[in-house]
Amino acid sequence: MATKISVVIPNYNGRDILTKTLPYVIKNCPNSEIIVVDDASSDDSVTLLHKKFKKVRVVRLKKNKGFANAANSGILTATNKLVLLLNSDVAPRNGFLNPALKYFNESKNKVFAVGLCDFSHENGRIVKKGRGGIYFKQGFLLHYPAVIERGATLWTSGGSSLINREIFLKLGGFDTLFKPFYWEDIDLGWRAWKQGYKCFFEPLSIVDHYHEQGSIIKEKSKLSIKTASYKNQILFFWKNVEDTYFVIMHLILFPYNFLTALIRLDIAFFAGFLWAIIYVPCLIYNKTLSPTTFIISEREILKIFEK
Repeated sequence: MATKISVVIPNYNGRDILTKTLPYVIKNCPNSEIIVVDDASSDDSVTLLHKKFKKVRVVRLKKNKGFANAANSGILTATNKLVLLLNSDVAPRNGFLNPALKYFNESKNKVFAVGLCDFSHENGRIVKKGRGGIYFKQGFLLHYPAVIERGATLWTSGGSSLINREIFLKLGGFDTLFKPFYWEDIDLGWRAWKQGYKCFFEPLSIVDHYHEQGSIIKEKSKLSIKTASYKNQILFFWKNVEDTYFVIMHLILFPYNFLTALIRLDIAFFAGFLWAIIYVPCLIYNKTLSPTTFIISEREILKIFEK
């Protein structure tokens, strides 16, 4: 019997792109539960779904709270063990699912998620994405695009990944601290590895990602996107890093990073830093609730993904 999965698609003002991508989801995910979580869209996304995609289950949120909250709501609602998490601007290709499903056949492997091969359509060309690593430099943890081949990945993209729902919920899902977007999937992958779970990348599981038609690119300015990215990069470090050496280097090098940003007139860095400061009380509170012991250390993770 074929493995049944749930498909979760967070959506915000994605009426036009859903018209393009949903038929591919329905065609290439046969017999699957398909859930679109509408994050308080101001367009007629919900009307479209009810009229043209009646087999799709719609979860309608009353207030827009960003990707992490919408994804968490959809995965909590899902009824199957495995959940395919897709952005509204992602269309899976024929035969994409089986290569990813194979990773979950052996429970002893402790597989949390499998990242799909993201054929990102950018400026008239296709850029292959979906696998990433992380390294420490100049007082921060920086992520990078790893070689597109089968193997371990630090995280799987929130826009194109197959995940174990039970483990996702055990980890607490995406942290809404990283709203409105970016770094929440990296944070989740980091936490999964520290708890002894694994993430893999499968190059044969191909999806088309129409990145330029997604809600972030369409709705947000370049400055706001960059500011949010800086804010969440800083929060990611403050939240997750406990190794004494990395913390000390972070503090020592912060004045250097400030000066560098000042010389570059990088307004987004300073705005992101001030934005991150606002979340410090939440960080302190959440740390009292999070586990203090981990199966894999931060240095061991960095060694796995060293650049």
